[in-house]
Amino acid sequence: MNFTYFKGNENVKRRISALFASSRLPHAILIEGENGLGKKTLAREIACALVCRSGADKPCYACSQCVKALKGVHPDIYEYCAPGSANSFHISTVRSVIKDCAVIPNEADYKVYILANAHCMNNAAQNALLKILEEPPSYAVFILTAQNRSAMLETILSRVVCVSVQGVSPEEGAQIVVSQNSDVSFEEARSAVLTFGGNVGKALESLAGGKFEEMLALADGVCGGIAGGSEYELLKTLSPLVSSRQDTAALLAMLKTVFRDALAGGEALSGRVESVKLLRRSFTRKKLLGLFEASEALYDMALKNANQQLLITKICCTLREAAGR
Repeated sequence: MNFTYFKGNENVKRRISALFASSRLPHAILIEGENGLGKKTLAREIACALVCRSGADKPCYACSQCVKALKGVHPDIYEYCAPGSANSFHISTVRSVIKDCAVIPNEADYKVYILANAHCMNNAAQNALLKILEEPPSYAVFILTAQNRSAMLETILSRVVCVSVQGVSPEEGAQIVVSQNSDVSFEEARSAVLTFGGNVGKALESLAGGKFEEMLALADGVCGGIAGGSEYELLKTLSPLVSSRQDTAALLAMLKTVFRDALAGGEALSGRVESVKLLRRSFTRKKLLGLFEASEALYDMALKNANQQLLITKICCTLREAAGR
């Protein structure tokens, strides 16, 4: 299988290519990974390969089926995407998918259903989906994306093939960033990709509007505030984020990388060398692990929480508690 738009993740590519080559592609795939890693891009490439009419490697991106898929107008490829908040993937959407499955494909050999943010389904919606996953039509393929497979019911997981996507290398990520943002230099793009652990989507978001340097300064300020133990200074550092949930999530993604660096030792992949040194001097490995786990939980909360003031207070309290301050 050809992969034109989905970058990195060679193990994932080899696995999917092998399934295609052996004609053993499952009827349901779950792609897991944090936002910005290209889950939907991979889902769309798989969908395109399924409808492609080329006799050689698929997708060819030249046949009429591929062209329609690229334009998002293929009649046999359906996309559903929840906003990202809990329970926002409604059971009514799943029922609509099940009803449509009864109709044979319009043009292709398959009907492909991309269900993005499937982790936002409640149990009722997942149980409804389970019915079609247990006995799907031969022509139906379901591609689910989720931040974490743990949000899915075990019964769903038993009927899908799971693949996990990871970040790309700083160099490859930088090339992608500069190809999409001509105002960013290669080195600046590389630094952003490095800071976000190879997550190109987050790097692009942080670089938009020149916010990257501002976020770096905030990350350093938070590390200093935690190490210094001053609740006031920490709240003061976080106060510019009160009006932006997106910036809050970006900062927490940065902090995850910084805390990981401090915990792991060695080269600071985040690029925040002084902050990493400060954290290592100030905290035990146990405390650093607590900070990393707290930042992961807070990041997930930032994607869902609508009240920014409460969220900022929660971040301050949670990080201080994890640090033992």
